[in-house]
Amino acid sequence: MISLATNITSLLVMNHLRSSQQAMQTSMERLSSGLRINSAKDDPAGQAIANRMGAQLRGMNQAIRNTNDGISMVQTAEGALDLINDSLQRIRELSVQALNGTNSSADRASIQLEIDQRLEEIDRIAEQSNFNGIRLIESDKTLNIQVGANAGDVIGVRFSAMGRQALGLDTFSVLDDDSATPNPMDVVDEAMKQVDRQRSYLGAVQNRFESVIDGLNTNIINTSAAQSRIQDADYAQEVSNFIRAQLLQQVGIAMLTRVNQQPQTILRLLEGL
Repeated sequence: MISLATNITSLLVMNHLRSSQQAMQTSMERLSSGLRINSAKDDPAGQAIANRMGAQLRGMNQAIRNTNDGISMVQTAEGALDLINDSLQRIRELSVQALNGTNSSADRASIQLEIDQRLEEIDRIAEQSNFNGIRLIESDKTLNIQVGANAGDVIGVRFSAMGRQALGLDTFSVLDDDSATPNPMDVVDEAMKQVDRQRSYLGAVQNRFESVIDGLNTNIINTSAAQSRIQDADYAQEVSNFIRAQLLQQVGIAMLTRVNQQPQTILRLLEGL
């Protein structure tokens, strides 16, 4: 039926034109941004999932930085322990020398002077060695490192006091000939065992941190791929959609022009009667 008052066909064609125009705009937006989801209306559920994945990704990247800081902290403590071990090695060497019966009291007193300097150096290292202002081996403490994107992803690192008192060396002397007094070499050996235990523990912690970073990198790759599948645009598909919408619009415009001519044609026919 052809109506002079309302051109139904024209309205239908215009509706299709609006749809193709919207499709073109959507494809252009996706092609320019590279994203399939540019606002919540594009995919409400997909946007929520992609946002959660984005938060996880940012958290994991920060966790890698945190863990690297943890490694640096452990390495700082291990370096200080290495210096303390050097002093202990020298103290033991001096103890062996002092216990030789050929030494006079004056000789042992001279040896004790160097030992005292080494003990003071051990205290200085324990008090001054720090990471970002935190003194690591001055006293017993546990420092938590956030190694993941979520609450509970924490590794606690235990640091032991390594001053001469903590090592049992606060009254260390090679001047006492009393047989009831512990042998100086045994005392130093026990102190060295304490240092070695702490160094071994910190080495194991460092290995664990490196394993954590490897795991985080793997998770970042997998999560990024999943997020990309949800929110990134398929370039080839969007180019195809754009071309299709453009062709439909061109056809629609041609049809609209033709349809709008129908009432004028009828009027001309009526005028000729």
